[in-house]
Amino acid sequence: MDVSIVIPTKNGGELFDEVLSMIFSQKTTYSYEVICVDSGSSDQTIDTIKKYDCILKQIPKEEFGHGKTRNLGASLGTGEYIIFITQDAKPYDCNWLQNFIDAMKSDSEIVGGFGKHYPYPDCNIFDKRDLTALFKGYGETNTIYQMEDKNRYQNDEGYRHLLSFYSDNNSCMRRDIWEKYPYDDVNFAEDQIWAKKMIELGYKKLYCPYAAVYHSHNFPLETYKQRYYDEYKGLYNVHQYVMVKDIPHLLVGFYRYLKNDLNYVNSLKMSNKEKKEWKKYAIKRDWYRFYAAYKAGKYHTCSKEKQEKMDKKFSQQVRQINQ
Repeated sequence: MDVSIVIPTKNGGELFDEVLSMIFSQKTTYSYEVICVDSGSSDQTIDTIKKYDCILKQIPKEEFGHGKTRNLGASLGTGEYIIFITQDAKPYDCNWLQNFIDAMKSDSEIVGGFGKHYPYPDCNIFDKRDLTALFKGYGETNTIYQMEDKNRYQNDEGYRHLLSFYSDNNSCMRRDIWEKYPYDDVNFAEDQIWAKKMIELGYKKLYCPYAAVYHSHNFPLETYKQRYYDEYKGLYNVHQYVMVKDIPHLLVGFYRYLKNDLNYVNSLKMSNKEKKEWKKYAIKRDWYRFYAAYKAGKYHTCSKEKQEKMDKKFSQQVRQINQ
């Protein structure tokens, strides 16, 4: 088998059917299998999986972990390459798989790669802007990354983030490398932890904009505090990076970020009423970002008991696992 496509699932909803339909519509010379590891769906997800020629593994919700569940899925397959995607990441076109593996095969030192994310049509204006800018920054064509300057890597925070960014919403790795270096058993940032390890071992990482998926979210506004908490806690786990060190940094960062967002809203062609609503949205969401980053930045200094209390109060990941 050439490719194993691994998808962790839980309550994928109607969109998941579209994802599987697109996966099974790929025009490719490569043989592939689809492996779904479900951790307690209560909607139609299991029925959706059974509509297609998938390998299904069901586990209790308590056994889910972002790293170990993906490792489990990979272990059930035989593909020379392992593609990891999420249940809400829909391949952009029928050439997604072919383009991804062709690019991975272009250099024998490439051990992993990630593809572009396009926002869904209903994506909110800020995520649409940020997704577009993020992936544009990685290249307009297939681009290979490798640590070429160890001194810069040690001293340049931005350079380290550039080299280790990796997203298994839409990623691919070689099975022989996965067998040596599986994902760590962590609750967040398993993909970037893995990519950082590969870069530091001297391997190459691929960015493939031709292997794109639609992937974006319109989460309820009130959930962003928890989501940002997980994100910035993950950044610390990968890079020991603390975005907000204290209250003054929180207030200054919030002001600067919000000012930029308000200027962005003003630059858009929309009614004054729409601008007013997006500005109210930006005020709340930006505050959640910096408040959560402040809390996440304190996490590593707390006792284990305090960390557990913080996770219970703030972590979206912990809530989803315990649902």
